[in-house]
Amino acid sequence: MRTDEPPRPAVPRAGAATAPAVATRGLTKRFATGQVAVDALDLHVPRGAVFGFLGPNGSGKTTTIRMLLGLVRPTAGTVHLLGEPMPDAGARVLPRVGALVEGPAFHPYLSGRANLGRVDAADATTDPRTRTRRVDDALERVGLTAARDKRYRQYSLGMKQRLGLAAALLRPRDLLVLDEPTNGLDPQGTREVRHLVRELADGGATVLVSSHLLSEIEQVCTHVGIMGRGRLLLQGPRADLTARRGVHVVVRTTPACVEAGVAELRRLGLPDARLDAHAPAPADEPTLVAGLPDDAPPPHEVAAALVRAGVDLVAFDVRRPSLEEVFVELTGEGFDVAR
Repeated sequence: MRTDEPPRPAVPRAGAATAPAVATRGLTKRFATGQVAVDALDLHVPRGAVFGFLGPNGSGKTTTIRMLLGLVRPTAGTVHLLGEPMPDAGARVLPRVGALVEGPAFHPYLSGRANLGRVDAADATTDPRTRTRRVDDALERVGLTAARDKRYRQYSLGMKQRLGLAAALLRPRDLLVLDEPTNGLDPQGTREVRHLVRELADGGATVLVSSHLLSEIEQVCTHVGIMGRGRLLLQGPRADLTARRGVHVVVRTTPACVEAGVAELRRLGLPDARLDAHAPAPADEPTLVAGLPDDAPPPHEVAAALVRAGVDLVAFDVRRPSLEEVFVELTGEGFDVAR
């Protein structure tokens, strides 16, 4: 198991416009039982990012989010949101933050529209004269206009999740924190949430999306943080996290060319070239695999050199590790890749 430690970000200066949207230093939560749910977390979410907060259930994602929002007091460490310390600056910061945490909770006998009206009225920074418009706009954004007058207790799980998203979108936000936002949604609803996340990011908001579903993160996120057993195992731009695990060339050839192919790949500076005995290829099309170091020739030159060396190329491919492979390598655990 890899034990890469992400770099410790500097603590931002309070109120700095260039500070990260989210920054924690040594954030820790230890329960009375002695269980450490979150262990010395140094989280860095750049402004304008769609940050995928990845990890299996029980890895500490929700506890972290609750500490970010001031819902749970940390045992140790610091939290800054939008450049200001939490919870001290909560009265200033939280109106700029929309959140959906562990599923929404509303009054069961009120309609969706009435529930949102109560949520909006609880925000002292909003103008009551424009409340109706805000509520109706939020319901439209999440596709609940037709069900706005239905009682909440009659909502399906997916509709309840949509209403929770609507509550987070009642006013413009600089930061959206969404914990499992597609929970209970059908495939169409999941696609709509992904579209909404992109729309929010395009509008300038920073979005932190916590999920145990890898497919959501890969499609929308610009940055990723991977949690495992309460620790942040890796974080950074999504492309960098996969690129740093290395690129491999995969060559399908003929049995007569295996030795020559391995020798030529090694001559080109790919020292771990080998026959992949477990590759899903026909027996008469053996597969060679080799890591492509930074100082090796580019892939097209590797393919050309193999041909010049008389190696039959049935297929030639460049394989970059997926986010799932990075996760499994770091944690040794499987991951939900589809609903």
